[in-house]
Amino acid sequence: MNVKLISNDAELSNLCREVLADISEQACLLSSGVPDDAPEGDVCIWDFPFQAKSSPDIGSNPSRHLFVVQRSDLPRFREQITAAAAKILLKPVTRVTLEVFLTQAVADYQENEAATTLLRADRDEILQCLIQTNLRLQEYDQDRTTFLARAVHDFRAPLTALTGYSGLLLEEPLGPLSDGQKEILRRMHHSAKRLSRMAAAMFQLSVGRHVKRRPDLKPGDIRECIEQALHEIMPFADDKRIEIRTDVSLSDVPLQFEPGQIEQVLINILDNACKFTPKAGLIEIRGYPFFWERRAARPHRGLSLERRQHTSTVPNTYRVDIQDSGASIPEDHLESIFEEYTSYAGGSDRSGGGLGLAIARMILSQHEGRVWAENTDFGPRFSFVLPIYQREFPIYLNHQRERLNQVEERQC
Repeated sequence: MNVKLISNDAELSNLCREVLADISEQACLLSSGVPDDAPEGDVCIWDFPFQAKSSPDIGSNPSRHLFVVQRSDLPRFREQITAAAAKILLKPVTRVTLEVFLTQAVADYQENEAATTLLRADRDEILQCLIQTNLRLQEYDQDRTTFLARAVHDFRAPLTALTGYSGLLLEEPLGPLSDGQKEILRRMHHSAKRLSRMAAAMFQLSVGRHVKRRPDLKPGDIRECIEQALHEIMPFADDKRIEIRTDVSLSDVPLQFEPGQIEQVLINILDNACKFTPKAGLIEIRGYPFFWERRAARPHRGLSLERRQHTSTVPNTYRVDIQDSGASIPEDHLESIFEEYTSYAGGSDRSGGGLGLAIARMILSQHEGRVWAENTDFGPRFSFVLPIYQREFPIYLNHQRERLNQVEERQC
């Protein structure tokens, strides 16, 4: 099946590629760009406003067209596309809604038309009702998200104050405290900080889909991020007597990332690991340079890409593995635990409401990295990769030389 994406949005292109790899067992060719004329394809995804010379004609076969539209642009879109059967997804597009539409498109393409002629008319009528209902639900969802973002923003202020006051009391400027009082204050301070992180995660998750944000990349040491994350979750690990081991190798080329954001990713994953590791269990953290073939997301799936795969296996990312001795994750939920507010039933639910892992995936997506989970013989393993930017290496070397010269001058 040939899927045409008429858009310059790299995030939308990556999302389409991932969804097609998940839902299609047969080879699918995904091509994107801005054509001069209306493209030919089994399924066409249009990013409004149209950047082609002519608007698409969907009258003959509306089921093969999907339109991605900003909510504020809906009136202008209706003026150009008057067909009531138009399939519309509101920006920002979520993985769940895109998967539903592409799954139906793939099913339409694969089914035998001769065998379904009698059922098609009734099905299309029902489908049209669902399309209109889905659009209304997307509008309600955006209203709910906006309300939630505003509420959480107001919720963070008193939490910040509570965290600050408890930390101030622990420093004992108002007088000495007994050991019992210090322990209670430490636990209260830790719980307030954890609740503040959850509120911040909810706010980022609500706003992040609507605001395009590029991370402030700068050379950083991943070991410092790991140490800070361990400092944050250590009280939780100590309560359960969990042993934490680290094995972090340095990359020859410096990593470029936003330290606060990557610390948040590590805290979220480690917090999840501590939650589901049994008492006196083990958590292992390993970091090392790694080769990641970005264009072969799932080799066992039938997704054909426009460009050839790399022949070099030189590390192009830095990978961090966090493995715990907790119960395995059901295979059919290894992907869904990273969805927003998604969980699976059972006593060993790993998603925690979808907040921590969903925000981790959003941050790594902004860094052009990836996060995933898999089961091993020793327990679940959560891994993520950060890209290595080779072009920044000379700048880093110059920076390192300047630092060495400064050290030598001080020693002299």
